Amino acid sequence: MADRSAHAPSEATVGDPKHAARATRSAGRKMRSLLLDAASPLFRERGLSGASITDIAAAADAFPSQITYYFRTKEALFVECACRDLLYLARATEQAALKARTPREYTHALAETVTASDSVAFFAEALTLTRRRQDLAPLVERTIERLHSEGARAYAGQVARHGWRSLRAPDESSRRFWAVAVGVILEGYAMGRSPGELCAEMLRVLGEQAKSTGDTARLRLVDERDGSTSSDEES
Repeated sequence: MADRSAHAPSEATVGDPKHAARATRSAGRKMRSLLLDAASPLFRERGLSGASITDIAAAADAFPSQITYYFRTKEALFVECACRDLLYLARATEQAALKARTPREYTHALAETVTASDSVAFFAEALTLTRRRQDLAPLVERTIERLHSEGARAYAGQVARHGWRSLRAPDESSRRFWAVAVGVILEGYAMGRSPGELCAEMLRVLGEQAKSTGDTARLRLVDERDGSTSSDEES
């Protein structure tokens, strides 16, 4: 029989207030995560007004009072769900683009992944909600800043890794990408466009983001040829 004494907390640890506080915080984080996991699909399917606190608590196997304890209001839970889902999408988007070998492949992978999800539209609803609930705006602001900073860092890493020549600063490229994504996706949802159509429109609006090493070399070769031709004509 395995000796469980090695894994059991000592009496000193059990009675340690710091240990109890850490355990409480850990349980709290777990419950918050469970509530967010349960609420997100309900909000996506039914909207803010259609998903009740009782339904969300039941889906999380929790009590309605736990929602108000951890999030205060259903609106705050909605905004946090939307912010978390957008950051998850951003992470998935960058992962999908890791295999890209050219700037065009990279941009296509980003646009294709973003437009295949409804997370951007979900987040846009949270943005609208903060117009009436300014107390929820700080979470949205932090999410946007994190979205841009992580996007810029990922893009800069790809540029350095492949030796691309970016046409814009990484921060500008990241902010431009997400601004275009929000605009194109919201307009597309209103027009009933498919994910494929949204992706094509994003690529059209974004245009070229960077030059690959091969493109730069070809441009240099053309410039050199043009220069030598001009010299021959002058002589």
